[in-house]
Amino acid sequence: MHVGVPREIKAREYRVGLTPAAAREYVEAGHRVTVETGAGAAIGADDQTYIDIGARIADTAAEIFATAEMIVKVKEPQPVEYAQLRDGQILFTYLHLAPDPEQTKGLMESGCSAIAYETITDARGGLPLLAPMSEVAGRLSIEAAARGLSMISGGRGTLLGGVPGVNPARVVVLGGGVVGTNAARMAVGLGAEVVIIDRSLPRLRQLDDMFQGRVRMLYSTQDAIERELALADAVIGAVLIPGASAPKLVTRDMLSLMQPRAVLVDVAIDQGGCFETSRATTHDDPVYEVDNILHYCVANMPGSVPLTSSEALNNATLPFGLALAAQGVAACDADPHLRAGLNVHQGKVVNDAVASSLKL
Repeated sequence: MHVGVPREIKAREYRVGLTPAAAREYVEAGHRVTVETGAGAAIGADDQTYIDIGARIADTAAEIFATAEMIVKVKEPQPVEYAQLRDGQILFTYLHLAPDPEQTKGLMESGCSAIAYETITDARGGLPLLAPMSEVAGRLSIEAAARGLSMISGGRGTLLGGVPGVNPARVVVLGGGVVGTNAARMAVGLGAEVVIIDRSLPRLRQLDDMFQGRVRMLYSTQDAIERELALADAVIGAVLIPGASAPKLVTRDMLSLMQPRAVLVDVAIDQGGCFETSRATTHDDPVYEVDNILHYCVANMPGSVPLTSSEALNNATLPFGLALAAQGVAACDADPHLRAGLNVHQGKVVNDAVASSLKL
């Protein structure tokens, strides 16, 4: 199969769909790989690096979209990109369609088969292609919270870990999944006081064992969330319903419960966000204020550390991508976990959670 890798064009997105190591695996498997010039520059992979492993370089993304049978990306296609997709072509990337009806419409009209990293499953019920980026985003969320709390950034002027004789910041993590666990790990490591709120008692028990009393665990109720909001210096939104829009756990009215200049970091923003006042931001302009509360809602947080992120992502996507390159969309019939990633096919949304969120 002819596999194409265009350069990412979303604002401040520096990751690449195939690292040279991953591209080499495709080439060794007998596939033709074409990479747009400069696609790997941010991770230190120049065009010659790709040429050396057997890939060819295209001068433009248009050439790749016009000739490749499968497009491998990182972020959801931008309008200029999905306009170039065609009938029968495979798109393999993050999509996050639930809050994005325009992209969904564009993919349906293209006739392509769009397979989303974030809805592919594994035998344990996990999301193996979302997990590595959730790990990165969870850890970055605490860095964002720490910056936001500084007075220079407009925050409360609180040091996340405090110092002897002064209380540390209080970090509330909504959701005990991969993002929440990694956020809590980073926050604890920096000395913050941390609370995780989740609606799964078994998961809370697992996390309690993991953190050995260093993190408080609370069952998720409206009362619990409101109580913790009032005490929080920073709140990390880390909830996920696979394929569907994130639930709005914090309403605008609830912001009045919070301490002035506290920080909200919405890692669920790709799925619409879990705060009612969330709207997607970029690395160029990451923070805005609503009712004296700072909001950080960057939709591609892992893009700021592209070397780590690209390698971690490719480690997870490679076996699924190779299966698609070998078998085409028929690979989804052979593997129910890959089938769960198929979001759009032959002009229709075929993922139930996405269809339900979009009311299709």
